[in-house]
Amino acid sequence: MHSVGICGSDVHYWQHGRIGDFVVKDPMVLGHEASGTVIKVGAGVTHLKPGDRVAIEPGVPRETDDFCKTGRYNLSPTIFFCATPPDDGNLCRYYKHSASYCYKLPDNITFEEGALIEPLSVGIHACRRAGVTLGSKVFVSGSGPIGLVNVIIAKVMGAAAVIVTDLSASRLQTAKEVGADFTIQVKNETPQELAAKVESLLGCMPEITVECTGVQACIQASIYATRSGGTLVLVGLGPEMVTVPIVNAAVREVDIRGIFRYCNTWPVAISLLASKQINIKPLVTHRFPLEKALEAFEITKRGEGVKVMLKCDPTDQNP
Repeated sequence: MHSVGICGSDVHYWQHGRIGDFVVKDPMVLGHEASGTVIKVGAGVTHLKPGDRVAIEPGVPRETDDFCKTGRYNLSPTIFFCATPPDDGNLCRYYKHSASYCYKLPDNITFEEGALIEPLSVGIHACRRAGVTLGSKVFVSGSGPIGLVNVIIAKVMGAAAVIVTDLSASRLQTAKEVGADFTIQVKNETPQELAAKVESLLGCMPEITVECTGVQACIQASIYATRSGGTLVLVGLGPEMVTVPIVNAAVREVDIRGIFRYCNTWPVAISLLASKQINIKPLVTHRFPLEKALEAFEITKRGEGVKVMLKCDPTDQNP
């Protein structure tokens, strides 16, 4: 293993021992945003060899069920997923993974970029589900790492304008740096007032909204903000029960869609990175050796910076 990013879900398991129905019952290795170097392959592996640098897709189907047959293997109920109980993650020195879900990195993609393909994949999957296309007007609610990758992907998929909201001025500045056209620092507006601000600044109601916080008020604002006939994709996960203006969405034909992780995204992400169509390097704001993992997790918990990266190879701490 070389580079492993810390995700909000890793911090949540560490602090609370569960996310929804996934409960930590035994010691578990965290980490699922990862890249490394192949040191050994099984007898049947032909596309990889020792020395190859790879990005690791953390979700591996255990069986070829109907979801796999239709290309939506992320929905397979028996899927293996790194750092989701009871499956161990890859925040460690050495790790074994299905070769089919290890993707060779071109020489011009760094290990850190390889590790960032995992959060980037959430953006690709969400923007695909949203139907982002040439000329789309997009509202991204939340400017954490997942909000930022949605900004990057929406722009590369052809969005004409992207507007982002967040509580944090520094995170909104980062959103500007990665391609956001407009930003709104949320103060104490009602959901309706925030929706009106989005429309005013954008010059119209967005056809597409990508909600990346999971906060009830933000979901409400997202519904009010989305243009009639548009699409709202819920990416952020909050409490199981949320009060939302569902009738408002229904009578205006606003489609509400969910996403669960991603599927079929690593080859696309590698192509985008290798061709330099996108730049995700600015997302990494902190780096720590594996020995200082606790310090790295504390910084992530406090919400400092954007993406904290752990370096697992003691002989190579480079990006």
